[in-house]
Amino acid sequence: MKNWRWLVLLLFLIAMSALTPRFRAAGAETPRAVTITAKRFEFSPNQITLKRGETVKLQLKTGDVTHGFFMKALGIDSDITPGETTELTLTPQTAGKFTTICDHFCGAGHGNMKMTIVVE
Repeated sequence: MKNWRWLVLLLFLIAMSALTPRFRAAGAETPRAVTITAKRFEFSPNQITLKRGETVKLQLKTGDVTHGFFMKALGIDSDITPGETTELTLTPQTAGKFTTICDHFCGAGHGNMKMTIVVE
């Protein structure tokens, strides 16, 4: 009699493991992707607008030299390497206008390499 209990338990566990990913996928939202390209001496786009509490995936790219992508108030500090895509997941909690800078020296115009992130 004890063997049938194990069989029922095993079948229950198999059924739950098969159904659980479906339940997770139904409630999970894919974050919006925003592509930002860095090149001497600008970010493109030079401004993005996000919603407070919205999770976004920033996809950072460059084709020339290594750049930085830094904004302390939003917790952003990343390298952008030529030929690679750097992905950052960001959920801003504070509304405002934030200036993101390149924090890797990339040439004579480096000091002007900035972009704006607006959080509404």
